[in-house]
Amino acid sequence: MTTKETVDLGEFQFESGESIPSLEVAYETYGEFTGDNAVLICHALTGSAHVARRPDAGSETAGQARAWWGDVVGPGKAIDTTEYYVVCANVPGSCYGTTGPSSTNPETGEPYGAEFPPVTIGDWTRAQRRLLDALGVGRLRTVVGGSVGGMNVLDWLRRYPDDVERAAGVATAARLDAQCLALDTIARRAITSDPNWNGGHYYGGPEPEDGLARARQIGHVMYLSKASMARKFGRRSAGRETVREGPPDPAGAFFPYREVESYLDYQAEKFTDRFDANSYLYLTRAMDDFDLSAGYESDADALAAFEGELLLLSFTGDWHFTVEQAEAVAEAGRAAGVDVAHHVVESDHGHDAFLVEPEKVGPPLSELLSTGLEGRMISDTEPDSDEDESFAPVHTSLFSR
Repeated sequence: MTTKETVDLGEFQFESGESIPSLEVAYETYGEFTGDNAVLICHALTGSAHVARRPDAGSETAGQARAWWGDVVGPGKAIDTTEYYVVCANVPGSCYGTTGPSSTNPETGEPYGAEFPPVTIGDWTRAQRRLLDALGVGRLRTVVGGSVGGMNVLDWLRRYPDDVERAAGVATAARLDAQCLALDTIARRAITSDPNWNGGHYYGGPEPEDGLARARQIGHVMYLSKASMARKFGRRSAGRETVREGPPDPAGAFFPYREVESYLDYQAEKFTDRFDANSYLYLTRAMDDFDLSAGYESDADALAAFEGELLLLSFTGDWHFTVEQAEAVAEAGRAAGVDVAHHVVESDHGHDAFLVEPEKVGPPLSELLSTGLEGRMISDTEPDSDEDESFAPVHTSLFSR
C-alpha cells in the first residue's frame, strides 16, 4: 500500500515569527499503519518525499526519477515496507511539492520568491508533527534521517522526545563546522551574484542557472572524499570528443578538459533542471543555522528528555559530517543517560556513503527497527563495561560482531 499526496495544513507560523496562510506538504507513505509501526524518514538537503520505489511508474517525483533511498526502504529491504508504515515528507522551503519560495502566495497570486519566511529545521520538524497528526500517527516507532535529515532527527528528540521510541541519525552532526559553513556561504554567493537572481524574484524570466550550477558543484565536492575522487576521476582527460561546458575560456582550451570537470558540469546541468535556486538558499541556511544546544545549556541537556534508543552512523571517509562529530553527539547522549550507540562504517566514499553503500547502511538500521541497539549488526565506539577496555578498539567495523 502506497500513497503520494499533498495535504494543506492551514496557516503555519515559522520560528521567525512570520506566517503563511497555507502550508501544503507533499508526502509519500509506504505500507499499512497498524498503530505502532510508523517510521518517519527525513530526507537530505535536496531530496524529496520519494524515498522508495513505487509500483506505479507514473508516480515518480518530477526530476527525481530514482527513489533516493530505494535500496534501503521497500518490501524486504532494511526498512521493510511490508512490516512498517513509512512516511517521508518534503520539507517547507523545498520545491518538490511542499510550499516554498517558488510556490504561489495566495494573497498576491505571485510566487513568494525572497518574500517567503526564513525556514529552520525546527520548522521542518513541526510541519512533520502536524502531518503525522493529520495521518493519525501518534508515537513513532523510529525516526531516521541522513545528513541534514539527521539534524532533523536530533531536533525531533529535543522537541518531541516522548513521540519517538527509537532514532537513527546517519552521517550527521549537532552543528556544522566553520569549513562547511564557509563553503555553504560561497555556494549561496554564487547564486545571489548571478545577474538573473534579481533579488530572488526571477520567476517568469531567466533563472540564475549559472549561480545554482556553481553552488551545486561546490556541494558535490563536499560530498566526495579524496580517495573516491582519485579512484573515480584521477587526473584523466575527458577526451577530445567531450565538449567543455561553461563560459568561453580561450586560453583554457590549451589545457585538458578533465573527467572531474566533465562530471561536475554534468551534475550541475542535471541539478539546475530540477531544483530551484531560492530553495537551495533557504535549505542551506536552515542547515547552517541548526545547533542542537540552542536554547539549552549543552547538547546533553538538549537530549536529556529522550528516553528511547539512539543510533548514530558515521563514515570514516566523510569530511562533511565527520566520525568525530558523530562521536560528540554520542558522548552527549551518554552524558544525558540516553541509550545510544555510535556505529562507525569503514568507507572511502565520503559523505555520499549513506546513499551509495546500502549494504553497509541497511543492516544496522534493520536491527535498530526490529531489535534495538542490542542487534548483532550494531557496533559502538564505547566498549561494554564488562569488556577489558585496554583491548577495546577505537571503533568497530560493520561486521565486527
